[in-house]
Formats: sequence, C-alpha cells, structure tokens
Amino acid sequence: MSVRHALLALLTERPQHGYHLKAEFERRTGGTWPLNIGQVYTTLQRLERDHLVSAREPAEDGSVLYEATGGGSEEVARWWRSPVDRTSPVRDELAIKLALAVTVPGVDVATLVQAQRSATMSWLQRLTRLTTRGEETHDLAWSLVIQRLLFDAEAEARWLDHVEAAVLRASTRPAAPTVAHPATDAPVGVRSGTGGAR
Repeated sequence: MSVRHALLALLTERPQHGYHLKAEFERRTGGTWPLNIGQVYTTLQRLERDHLVSAREPAEDGSVLYEATGGGSEEVARWWRSPVDRTSPVRDELAIKLALAVTVPGVDVATLVQAQRSATMSWLQRLTRLTTRGEETHDLAWSLVIQRLLFDAEAEARWLDHVEAAVLRASTRPAAPTVAHPATDAPVGVRSGTGGAR
C-alpha cells in the first residue's frame, strides 16, 4: 500500500496537519489500515525532502501545516493514471506458511488448513456484516474497501479448499522410485513423468 501517495493525494485537496491526515486517511478507508502517527510524519518528512510537499511555519502550539507542491500534484496525477504494479507481489504469510508446511516433516497440514479455514470464515462473516453497514450508511469509499477484503477472503477460502485437495492427492500418490545416480551410485528419487533425477 502506498501511504506516500495516499497522504500526498489528501494534501492536494488542502493543506493539513499530520494528525488530521492520519484521521482523514483512516476515515476514508473505513479504518481498515490504521496508520501510526510516526509513520505519517516520517512519510511527510520524506515527501518534503523530495520537494513534493512543503511545511509552513509552525503555529504557536508547534503544529505544522503541510501542503502539496506543484511537483507533488504532478506526482499524484501520475499515480491516478498508472495501474498498480502486480509484478512484485507482497509476501503472503499464509502462502509461505503452507509452502513450508508441506515440505517440513511432521507438520499436520490438514489441521493447519482446517484452523485457517475456520479463521477465514469468521473473517468473512465479519466482513459481510461490515458490508451491510457500509450500504446502510451509503458510504461508497467504505463499501469499496470492505468489498475488496470480502472478495480476497472468499478467494482465500477457495484456495484453502484447493490446498486441502492437493495435499490429499499427494498423500495417496505412490512414493517415487529410487535409482542409483550414475555419478555417485547414491539412490535419488525420480519424479514420475519427468525422466529426470531430483
């Protein structure tokens, strides 16, 4: 998630203080991704360093008002026009966990999948209730964010079904035969159908 661009986009509307930016970001995204105020100010400092925002003189109470520069407005315009890059996906803890689980001896993958499915279904139910709330309040921004999370959770539930079926198929498959490796005479597994040694 580009907090940098999100805060910059808010600043193109009007000058704002850091705490107001934090509150406005969380309000518009339904509080789904709460920001740490330290993260907000660190991001603002970097934006100022890059000449995308400027800070006004501190008020008597020490608060600083930030505003987007011309370069900042151009950067936001480019962000709106550009698709989100999916070629470098974020690390998915669940995918990593299951990839390791199926390769580490002694892990009960079926139990792991069942526990995750239960948690995912609970999350789905909560999101469904939140979707109803967004529709009742006619908050389009809130509804869009919650619906995206809902679609992701539904996809995760389907993927867990796939994982469970794949693990079951793998557990009923006969073990790969072993042959002597020509160079070392050490037995190694041969993957069925590939004709190559592992």
